[in-house]
Amino acid sequence: MSLTRRARLRALAKINLELRVLAQRPDGYHELRTIFQTISLADSIDIAFTPARRTAIELADELHLTDNLVVRAARAAMDAMRLTGRVEMRLRKRIPIGAGLGGGSSDAAAVLLALPVLAGRSLAMDRLCQLGGQLGSDVPFFLLGGAAVGIGRGTELFPLPDGAPRSGVLVSPGIHISTAEAYRLLNSSLTSESQQNKMVTFQSRVWDGGVSRAACNDFEMVAAERYGIIGAIKKKLLRAGASMALMTGSGSAVFGIFRSSARASEVFRSFRKEKAFRFSLVNRARYRALWWRALEEHTTAKVWPPRDRREQ
Repeated sequence: MSLTRRARLRALAKINLELRVLAQRPDGYHELRTIFQTISLADSIDIAFTPARRTAIELADELHLTDNLVVRAARAAMDAMRLTGRVEMRLRKRIPIGAGLGGGSSDAAAVLLALPVLAGRSLAMDRLCQLGGQLGSDVPFFLLGGAAVGIGRGTELFPLPDGAPRSGVLVSPGIHISTAEAYRLLNSSLTSESQQNKMVTFQSRVWDGGVSRAACNDFEMVAAERYGIIGAIKKKLLRAGASMALMTGSGSAVFGIFRSSARASEVFRSFRKEKAFRFSLVNRARYRALWWRALEEHTTAKVWPPRDRREQ
């Protein structure tokens, strides 16, 4: 009888419905105020765990990325569980890289959530969030999903109510903007007198539920100055009737949210020359349901984080 346990995971992307950058912190990071939202665009990860006397982690990655976060996540989880074994993973990327969609962070979070279940061990949510924060600022959010306010580095998270399902169009112009470059472009425009205004408008956006035509991403303003296509895509989405359109993260993908899936489909077809995707907002209830379904062979109760049935 094989001791190997397997699962196929969907690692969902995120968009930022609002992103304000405040002053630099003593630890070198910037203080952020953001609204995260998971969307249906996803990478796929096949993962298998086999008990063994030594730990071996293998990744089949069609893009052959160096220092892949999923490998680091698997090693972190194994160390935290004080466990040895063979971890085999196959990663299929669909989320554009370097577009502000959090694909690498989501992949890492998926491994942190699934590997303890497959190994028959449990890691508490606070421990998972600690591990995630060490891997990247966006990773803890993907351990929770849905809509959430992120402050500090973005790792201090507060849940927002599940909103109505909405459809959208995401356009990736193929420009890779590194986080370091984004902050370098932005730093010159940061002034102390603007900090209070940013926090006031951010609070208003949260109370409005996040989806607003007046939404703001501080990175978008400087990115659009350098890369005109970002502004052009946003204008096209707004003219097509988007209830909001915004660049996500530090760029360069731009999304638009529409009042009906039919309209989103029409707008999606109008982006024939660009790399575009249809998507829907994924609330927390649906996010967790996707995970319970992916791991249902190994779990029984619907608890969060998912746990192996032998841990119930």
